[in-house]
Amino acid sequence: MGRILAIDYGKKRCGIAVTDPLKLIATGLRTVLSHELIPFLKNYLATETVERIVIGDPRTLEGGASDATALVAECIRILKKNFPDVPVMEVDERFTSRLAAASLLASGVSKSKRRDKALVDEVSATILLQGYLQSI
Repeated sequence: MGRILAIDYGKKRCGIAVTDPLKLIATGLRTVLSHELIPFLKNYLATETVERIVIGDPRTLEGGASDATALVAECIRILKKNFPDVPVMEVDERFTSRLAAASLLASGVSKSKRRDKALVDEVSATILLQGYLQSI
């Protein structure tokens, strides 16, 4: 059984989360710089079985394309080129960053850590993945 890996893709950083092998629990893995995403994934997929990649689809509140939509589309193209045997799915990511910030606040994380955008990106990827798991 393989894991499902989620990516909250951004211009500077990507939050990454994965499921357990039974695909029951989403857990934040780490944050990587966007230009380091493919080398990181090559290393990760060399040691772990990933059966699917989900990536956040950045949309406006009205559901239209956002400024980041083209960046994510290019990332998807590169993911499919580098990992042709791993399906890539887009998942609505509206509100994940806000939910991540609220989750960190509710869990008692200090104000200085809540300002850490890398941590917010990792938690956003986890929320994205958990939402995907609940939908399947």
